[in-house]
Amino acid sequence: MGKAIRTRKWSRRLKVLAAALMTAGCLQLPAYADGNDSQLIRVALFANLGSTYKSTTPLITLEASGSWGLQSDRGTNMTIPSGQARFSADGFRVKVLETTDFKTAAGAAKLLQATADKPLLFTASFNGKTLYQLYTGNYGTAALAGQAVARVQKTAAAQLAGQQPVVTGSERLQAGSYNSLEEAEAAQASLMSAGFTAYPVLQLDGSQAYTVWVGEAASAAELSLLKQRIETSTAGVNLSPAGDSGGLIIRQDAGLSTDKLITAPHYTIAGKDVKVLVQGSGNGIKVVERSQRTYRGDMEISIVNGDLALVNVVALEQYLYSVVGAEVYSSWPAEALKVQAVAARSYALQQGERFKIANVVDTTLSQAYNGITSENDKVTSAVDATAGEVVKSGGKIVEAVFSSNAGGQTAHPSEVWNGGAGVFTNVESRGDQSAQAGLQSWYHVLLSSGVSGYIREDNVKQLTTKTEAGLSKVTVTAQNTNVRPIPLIQSNVEPVAKINPGAEVVVLAKVAQSNDYAWVRGPFTSAQLLKTLQGKTTTALPSSISTLEVSKRGPSGRALEVTANGQPLTVKYADTYRSALGGLPSTLFDIAGTGSYTVLGADGNKVSKTGSQGAAVLSSSGTGTSSSNALVVMSADGQARAVTQGQTFMFIGQGNGHGLGLSQWGAKGMADEGYDYQTILKHYYQNATIVKE
Repeated sequence: MGKAIRTRKWSRRLKVLAAALMTAGCLQLPAYADGNDSQLIRVALFANLGSTYKSTTPLITLEASGSWGLQSDRGTNMTIPSGQARFSADGFRVKVLETTDFKTAAGAAKLLQATADKPLLFTASFNGKTLYQLYTGNYGTAALAGQAVARVQKTAAAQLAGQQPVVTGSERLQAGSYNSLEEAEAAQASLMSAGFTAYPVLQLDGSQAYTVWVGEAASAAELSLLKQRIETSTAGVNLSPAGDSGGLIIRQDAGLSTDKLITAPHYTIAGKDVKVLVQGSGNGIKVVERSQRTYRGDMEISIVNGDLALVNVVALEQYLYSVVGAEVYSSWPAEALKVQAVAARSYALQQGERFKIANVVDTTLSQAYNGITSENDKVTSAVDATAGEVVKSGGKIVEAVFSSNAGGQTAHPSEVWNGGAGVFTNVESRGDQSAQAGLQSWYHVLLSSGVSGYIREDNVKQLTTKTEAGLSKVTVTAQNTNVRPIPLIQSNVEPVAKINPGAEVVVLAKVAQSNDYAWVRGPFTSAQLLKTLQGKTTTALPSSISTLEVSKRGPSGRALEVTANGQPLTVKYADTYRSALGGLPSTLFDIAGTGSYTVLGADGNKVSKTGSQGAAVLSSSGTGTSSSNALVVMSADGQARAVTQGQTFMFIGQGNGHGLGLSQWGAKGMADEGYDYQTILKHYYQNATIVKE
């Protein structure tokens, strides 16, 4: 056991908090932070905040390489041994079984892991006996836990050996007060020997006292019966309701592995408005449930809306080490890294209490934050070189939003959130093209079967023959060469065809591999688009889509309105079209219906045609009729495309993200050209200054 962590005085905390609020404007120090801490930011890793943000877990497993500590906001503290520790929220559960055989308990737990009823396995020792207790949960109500009983009983039937799963809750009795954990554990053993569920509890009221809680009743009536049983069978035990007093239930977890017994301390947070701060060592705290990532700073654990909440309380500049490393490539020029550091710092400082218990979250809903694993020496140097610098306009810190690639032109606010211009307006972003530097090209080809798709250039052999229309032909260099639906290898998408050497295909175009700057998505059928549009438009959807086009564009060329069959598909915000139309990278796109084309008549009128069957084509021998599965049409400038029998829709676009504010690839391109970070920032954030706070 390591050295105990000292309790800090509440008056000192208030002074620190007040100072932080005056200097940071929006970032908060935790109520129990050390006065020597630098400016802090609160990052939610797990929390149930309703429609604002929801990422939940029934268990939180933390790990540290050295001795670490835990402290409540009222001053209670304790030392945690090095290794892993698990945390859960008190609430309704299903007690599946009790057994002295680990294999039996672990076998049932393994079966339950594959279901919605997640297992929690505890172990307790008393009078030389070891007992394993298996639960599932938590559940929001006793009724939901009751519904789970039948499911659990069915899943673990082979291990129950006649036991009946029951609903448990957080109604308990308190049995005495003790000066040490050892004294509380001795009282626990006595009660367990008498047949009662009991566990030691660290009171979180600042007293440093321990108690023992008995029972896990799901109702007040059950608790009353339990009290009668204990008073009848056990003499000399002073009982009182545990109530809502804050406590940390201390148990031994045996659920880290179902293959062999591995134990760790398990702390269940109980009571109203209770939160604890787990204070990390210098090597950081690993969060197993967050992809095994390790984080600097401390971890605050609480219960919000009935679920566990985990907030990383970390120094702002250390937070930026990770954010910048996650948002852009560390191999980029130093000036581009500095741009990202200033933008990310400005964004974070402007958030205030947006997420109630936190300033930001760890996903791209705020900024990507992956802990220490995203840190890099070059990134750290860029953050340090710009320490304290923010983007300001009108005396206020700018919410310096950014996206991956603006597609050559940043968005106007009216194209994203219906707002006006100011700091954010559409500007040229030539550097975005740097995203496709060094990428291979792809051939858009038409097979003899009428299928069209894409083949990467390193799989292609040029042929000397051409079509009568002058289109080039190629073949492939390897057996079973994949023909892809878009110019990109997608491991989760099947190729549209496979061809072998000797098979001749017609080249319709040579294009860049889909990337953050230029991309292709599709083909989407009417049914697929209607499914993704469901619930995202404010107007009724048609029963099927035969035509789809961009009918209105904003200042940068982004789609403001899309029509289907001539009727607008109205959305609340134009940027919603990205998700509404199958998850497109941006709204800077054109739409091509693969089963239709437009003919310019002799009278100057345009006529839309659909399908390839029965189309009139002009050849050297006169006029004929197309009987193939695809028709090649050519524009006046010689651009060719295939028209298929059935109507599907391809999206050809530029950029990745909303396009508002800073373009990360654009900044990289400008840095490549020799621009410094302040010039780049002022280009993307108009009428702004870079100020050191």
